Amino acid sequence: MTAIAPRRDDLGEEVLIAGEVQRIVSLVPNLSELLWSWGLADRVVGVTQWCVAPPDGFPHAHRVRGTKNPDHAAIVALAPDLVIANEEENRQLDVERLRTAGLAVHVTRVRTLADLPGSLHRLAGALGVDDAASRLVAAIEQALATCEQPGRRRRVACAVWRDDPEAGGEEEGWWLLGRATYAASLLERVGAEVLPTDPTGRYPRGSFAELRALQPDVVLLPDEPYAFGPTDAEELDEAGLPAVLVDGMDLWWWGPRTPGAITRLGRLLR
Repeated sequence: MTAIAPRRDDLGEEVLIAGEVQRIVSLVPNLSELLWSWGLADRVVGVTQWCVAPPDGFPHAHRVRGTKNPDHAAIVALAPDLVIANEEENRQLDVERLRTAGLAVHVTRVRTLADLPGSLHRLAGALGVDDAASRLVAAIEQALATCEQPGRRRRVACAVWRDDPEAGGEEEGWWLLGRATYAASLLERVGAEVLPTDPTGRYPRGSFAELRALQPDVVLLPDEPYAFGPTDAEELDEAGLPAVLVDGMDLWWWGPRTPGAITRLGRLLR
């Protein structure tokens, strides 16, 4: 009889894994990249259409639709030993349906940079690659130790969406990065004071006039989920708001790129 190894995911849910994990379905783009970096790409049998990094990293994996509409039947047919999901990227309904179908599902939750080491170790433990997590956590800690410097913190607003760029104007809605997010905690650790200052907001929406009233030293414009570009930056600059285009993956894709993201964002804010 195959031994069942009980473990718990980031939400405290029990995940029953039968033996060594050899077949994995990942429903989260940054976690697919993480699996690749841990040398597990050959075990990945299914990924979403948004799992695009690294390019051609999973040539033999089946595409099981998107993060919000995964193909349950296709995932079950792949007979994975473990499905990896995320509490923000994936719907609880889909997680429950896969569990009801008899699949082991490990759900990750990383709301702050401080959450990341524990999440990495729990996932690595389920996959039997504990040393890989230890190396990544050490690299993150080293990057932070090199980057963090005392001094004045730059007032930073990070846009995540805008409602109607064609209309524009003072009343156009702009969605900003709130403090109760992983990306904001990352920016705080590398020298930012994230605006607005509400500690509980995740993605507050306000008018363009309200964005101007925050008086940020700089507005960060990532290229995802909204594809901000040079035109947006020029528009903000003309309105007296210094703007900088940044790689959205540095902000949202925690995992193997985190040490480099810490270094790049830290240099930007110094």
